[in-house]
Amino acid sequence: MNNPYAEVIGDPIAQSKSPLIHRFWLDALGIAGDYRKTRVEPAGLAGFFADRAADPEWRGCNVTVPHKIAALDHIDDRGDVRTSIGAINTVFRAEDGTLVGTNTDAAGFYVPLDGLDLAGKPVTVVGAGGAARAILFALTRMEVGPVTILARNPLKGAALLAAFGLKGRALPIGPAAPPSALLVNASSLGMIGQPPLDLDLGALPDDAVVYDIVYAPLETPLLAAARARELDTIDGLEMLVGQAAVAFEIFFGAAPPRDRDDELRALLLA
Repeated sequence: MNNPYAEVIGDPIAQSKSPLIHRFWLDALGIAGDYRKTRVEPAGLAGFFADRAADPEWRGCNVTVPHKIAALDHIDDRGDVRTSIGAINTVFRAEDGTLVGTNTDAAGFYVPLDGLDLAGKPVTVVGAGGAARAILFALTRMEVGPVTILARNPLKGAALLAAFGLKGRALPIGPAAPPSALLVNASSLGMIGQPPLDLDLGALPDDAVVYDIVYAPLETPLLAAARARELDTIDGLEMLVGQAAVAFEIFFGAAPPRDRDDELRALLLA
């Protein structure tokens, strides 16, 4: 291959920082290749995968809102991600040319929580879409306590709890967050162009952690409110870079230089 490339697809996609991350790693490792961002509307998803399947230079793509669930209908699910997580965020070309889906979001979400003991402790997750599925999958592995899902459609949230075998409850997104050791925004609320996630954090204990997967803007209203309360916070770049690292190795066959994360983060914040 002369010009191998990967990309990220979504709608919208202009806000994506994934090309900055992957190009930084490609340059750092001296790998000839590229990583792009491509807007794909829902109606064009099947055509997109058909076109890319015929392009020998294409290594794969990351998948973001709103395609993480719908993309499952257009790829080979060899790892049975549909059953385990129910959403994909990465598609790659296998050696036999087949387009295969996987999910690196769960691993990316978990990395900044490694070492935090959440066993048996209450957790709140905002959102019930593809990202929430990966996060709930990771939470089951962490043996957390009861999970409250705050969702615009509580019935969808309740179905997710049942699907992952988690005890808890599903509620509409209200004015206040329930007491939780960990609060995660897994929705698009707070993203540029979307309504803010305006939650009263008064019920959270002083040692609670607030984790917002939105990264555009990086300082979301939710994180600003958490910092005003001097709570520990995790911003969206943590999960973004973590999931990208797994995908990069899948696409380009080399581990990214994570010892340069500080340099990468400065680039992303510039």
